Amino acid sequence: MTHAHRDLLGPPPETLLPETPEASAALAAGTPAAEVAAAHPTVSAAWAALAEEALAGGRTIEAYAYARTGYHRGLDALRRNGWKGFGPVPWRHAPNQGFLRCVTELAKASEAIGETAETQRLTELLRDCDPSLAA
Repeated sequence: MTHAHRDLLGPPPETLLPETPEASAALAAGTPAAEVAAAHPTVSAAWAALAEEALAGGRTIEAYAYARTGYHRGLDALRRNGWKGFGPVPWRHAPNQGFLRCVTELAKASEAIGETAETQRLTELLRDCDPSLAA
């Protein structure tokens, strides 16, 4: 007699980070990302913008540092909001995008400096957070 294993608890719930209206408005208004990060250091979107700017400017190590900061600030925020280290963190929820952008930029910077294992780990994290980001 065989029993199919079933997850009685179901999949983990989505983690949806809270809005950060002041920081979001400042970034949308074109306030320099460094100013936004200084005023709102827990907001991953500001660090993501800094990492994107640095990587676009060929400043890989600077991008890595910015992205790593935003990644860790994002992990802190996710944990405060119930994330257990796995489960969906959907891109469609705008406040999650700063964290996911930091993971993306950190993966790019890691790849650029030859940190292959880190690049693979971050790519897998993105896939786990939101399968639509696998590309």
